Amino acid sequence: MSVRNRAARRRRDAPAAVVGAGPNGLAAAVTLARAGVPVTVFEAAETIGGGTRTAELVSPGVLHDVCSAIHPLALATGFFRAFELERRVAFAVPDASYANPLDAGAGPASRDGRAAVAYRDLDRTVAELGRDGAAYARFYAPLLSRHEGVVDFALGGSMLRWPADLGAAAAMGLRTLEQGTRAWNLRFREAAAPALISGVAAHSIGRMPNPATAAVGVVLGALGHVRGWPVPLGGSRAITDALAADLLAHGGRIETGHAVERIEELDRFGVVLFDTSARGLAELAGSRLPPRYRRALQRFRYGDAATKVDFVLDGPVPWRDPRVHDAPTVHLGGSRAEGAAAELAVARGRHPERPYVLLAQPTRWDPERNPGGEHAIWSYTHVPAGSSVDLGERVTAQIERFAPGFRDRIRAVRVTTAAELARYNRNYHGGDFSAGRVSLPQLLARPVLSRDPWRTPLGGVYLCSSSTPPGPGVHGLSGWYAARSALRHEYGLAAPELGLGAGQVTER
Repeated sequence: MSVRNRAARRRRDAPAAVVGAGPNGLAAAVTLARAGVPVTVFEAAETIGGGTRTAELVSPGVLHDVCSAIHPLALATGFFRAFELERRVAFAVPDASYANPLDAGAGPASRDGRAAVAYRDLDRTVAELGRDGAAYARFYAPLLSRHEGVVDFALGGSMLRWPADLGAAAAMGLRTLEQGTRAWNLRFREAAAPALISGVAAHSIGRMPNPATAAVGVVLGALGHVRGWPVPLGGSRAITDALAADLLAHGGRIETGHAVERIEELDRFGVVLFDTSARGLAELAGSRLPPRYRRALQRFRYGDAATKVDFVLDGPVPWRDPRVHDAPTVHLGGSRAEGAAAELAVARGRHPERPYVLLAQPTRWDPERNPGGEHAIWSYTHVPAGSSVDLGERVTAQIERFAPGFRDRIRAVRVTTAAELARYNRNYHGGDFSAGRVSLPQLLARPVLSRDPWRTPLGGVYLCSSSTPPGPGVHGLSGWYAARSALRHEYGLAAPELGLGAGQVTER
């Protein structure tokens, strides 16, 4: 027996702690508990969920998602597929994934103010895109035919690994290069198709075009045409509840209202996984971390931020183009040029007059979570990091632009500035809910360049937040990868089965 396996045997019963009960922390805890490791999750807030909380934010009885609302990664990525999330949570998957309203006169395909709509059915999408339909089809068809390879390449872990599907990696790489440079308009002649693509890319908050935002847009857009962008019934907390239930069923524990301030508080645990930002780990572990690694964490850069604006309406949003009612997610940036200008203004430290607004309208597919006649509208816009500016009026005006009469339907509104988001969650530095800028260098080195970036140089300590690969999003993958690394290195165990009714695994 090797020295490593003898050490693993000695640590077999060593309990593990997870700091933070967001989707990554809970995914890590579920993976450890399924392998038979005693695990306790510590959450500073009174409720679990991190980016998957749902609460009465604006009006009594009306449920708004606190952070994420629509979940394109929930049905397509490795952890949630292994966990069989679709069997545990009820999802509505609309025929339309997202829409991008356009102004009248934006080109023939906009048909005097009609929106561009991305349906799960690529052919239906293409049929409505006018002269650019064929070009849009050629852009996405190779990605859709190899979508599992695309997801594996983009979200399969460290970028320092050989792609499982070279064709998928090549197709994604070429399209990322195209959409991430000034070549991004060469294949298109009208407004609708490029607006659809850049509207999705803007989810990542950053200048456009650039390769990092383009990569996000390529993957999320492809998923919109494969599995759709699903709405979890009951709100995003349904995902949290499913993870927590499985953890508790396998012997795990959750302590809420328990903020961990120093790593010394966890000395009784043999292994600790931190669902915190990179800088948060540096603060908690302090001098215990090797100086070089600690400096790398402290150098990790954070991006621009979001201001969230939640509305309660007395009816659906009165979209000028009624087809927008069919999409759970709406990108309100106008044309590609206008959206890029708004994102550039944010990157330069300004608040654009006509901001890019990302809006979710879940009530049509999940009417039972709110009182009759009440429509919960979730939206956010991008702002410079740390902004305390109330952009409620600008967001309202941008929605009104494409939905005349929107103001008249507002019953209540709540604005959460970037500065307030940062206070809500210490991982959101300056209001950056990605826990680290989405840039090409920080997709390769997140937070350090390593084949196992979740494992720190400090024995038994792992980082499992979106400050690690594959980055932001509700996918649980960062936690899953970190837990699998801990099982391998600390306990000598392989990854457990996660599906309903699955058993535990044996020593590796």
